[in-house]
Amino acid sequence: MRYGLKRATTALVAFGFAGGASAAGLEGAPAPFDKGGVKVALISYISSGDFFQAYQAGAEAQAKALGIDLRVFPGKQNAAEQREQVQQAINLGVQGIVVDHGLPESLGDVVQQAVDAGVKVVAFDVNLNNPAVPQVEQSDHELARLALEQAVKDNGTSFKAGYVYVAGFAPLDRRNEVWDKFKTDNPDVVEKARFGNVSDTTATSTADQAKAAFAANPDISVVFAPYDEFARGVKLAAADLGIAEKLKIYSADVSTADIQEIVEEGSPWVATVATNPAVVGAVSVRAVALKIAGQDVPKQILVKPALLTQEALRQAGVKTIEELAVKVPAFSASDAVTADWIPAKLF
Repeated sequence: MRYGLKRATTALVAFGFAGGASAAGLEGAPAPFDKGGVKVALISYISSGDFFQAYQAGAEAQAKALGIDLRVFPGKQNAAEQREQVQQAINLGVQGIVVDHGLPESLGDVVQQAVDAGVKVVAFDVNLNNPAVPQVEQSDHELARLALEQAVKDNGTSFKAGYVYVAGFAPLDRRNEVWDKFKTDNPDVVEKARFGNVSDTTATSTADQAKAAFAANPDISVVFAPYDEFARGVKLAAADLGIAEKLKIYSADVSTADIQEIVEEGSPWVATVATNPAVVGAVSVRAVALKIAGQDVPKQILVKPALLTQEALRQAGVKTIEELAVKVPAFSASDAVTADWIPAKLF
């Protein structure tokens, strides 16, 4: 992980705007939202991929509704640069920061600097172990549990599995805890290969690793890929090798592109479990807004997921996230961390 002075300076100059910078404030809202002009930074570790783009869009929509000047730092899978971005946000005088993913060991001290400076911080899917920082989660244990329950329903309790995992990322680590327990509870499920990559080319890099895993272990019939970019990579590998018909892929997270890949004819991607990333983005902004307003925010904020099977998506004729939100209402909203002064209708 690396960064340079030139890159950091460019990021500061390019530090952009979204939301309601000129808003006059919200009637009936507590200070400082009654006056407007609240500045919040969204600092991501990963920005590429449909999930993260939808997350950002949801955060921007909620910020606009609240009259927040949301300043977005793009994630480049670079821990040192993310640290620098937090410091830049502090220096720019933001009142709140949303940290979207990242590596705890590289963020802990700089986030504490933000807290010490009076900045309200909320984290999404990165465990900062800081009592002042609430954490928004997708209920990752539930995501993994529902996916694996569907795998058992489809395949029984005896199969050879491939598993896609990269340690060090809070959501993947939580999902891994469920996978470990699942194997203990189902000793006839054999993990034949473990692989994975998180980068700006996650899907293609994972596909290359998956091809090697399938070549070495042709008896793999189930793959647990608890991140949609992982699943996309495994599906690509299966198509290239001509083994899609003998494979079933179970994942977490969803996007319009994912839905289209799941429902297409002959797809081995048979189920995913997900929350609406746009809703999670909105929840993250609501949480930091409540903290800025001095209101109570729980330490752990869970957004509940839904199981989405290939069969159910096909039967409902769902092809996009927008259609999913309409046909599965629980997917389009969350009552987590809200208040009567926070506009709720966004999408």
